[in-house]
Amino acid sequence: MEIYGLIKSSLIDYPGKVCAIVFTGGCNFRCSFCYSGELVLPEKINSQPKIDPEYLENFLKERKGLIDGIVICGGEPTLHNDLPEFAAKLKSYGYVVKLDTNGTNPEMLKQLIAGKLINYVAMDIKGPKEKYKQICGADVDIKKIEESVEILKNSDIDFEFRTTVTPGDLEKSDFPIIANWIKGPNVAYFLQNFLNQKETIDPNLAARLPYDSKFFDDVCRDIGLNFKICRFRA
Repeated sequence: MEIYGLIKSSLIDYPGKVCAIVFTGGCNFRCSFCYSGELVLPEKINSQPKIDPEYLENFLKERKGLIDGIVICGGEPTLHNDLPEFAAKLKSYGYVVKLDTNGTNPEMLKQLIAGKLINYVAMDIKGPKEKYKQICGADVDIKKIEESVEILKNSDIDFEFRTTVTPGDLEKSDFPIIANWIKGPNVAYFLQNFLNQKETIDPNLAARLPYDSKFFDDVCRDIGLNFKICRFRA
């Protein structure tokens, strides 16, 4: 498993846990608002230094007991066939494991859940199904996204759905459509604002103003009854 980044400690990326974060390279989406181009675009990945496997191994051993878990994110981690092996190694050290995914590989998701190799999943919901290609900048097999949604809703694993909200891609009228798709009494749904940084894959977004807090208050009020939890995550 090639790892391109490591954050040694975080209090916000795994609910209720102190965690470290490892970053994989490569993604099958090209979302304009993404600010991790160095983990998405091949020409940038190729010039990105990798974390030395021995260094990572020592880190995992030394931090045992000091942190609770590891978050695996990307890029898109489920593109890597050795993800189950890597997750099993993390579990062998006693860590709980959270996976961040775009939901395009339901087969891998099923394998990880069935093998008890992950404890928590955060799956991105990019928008209404009809807008996926526009938002993701790539062809999308929406049936695979739908399957991943159903796998999580029918599993006993902790999970959340989350949407990055970019003006121009999404507006208030999109969220009742999303809610009707992913709703459920066991579903936690989080909205997060996009960051207008120059590092976004589309640099023009640096000039685009994010929605204000009232937008998110209104959306959460309008769709909140469809979920166990529905919140804006700043």
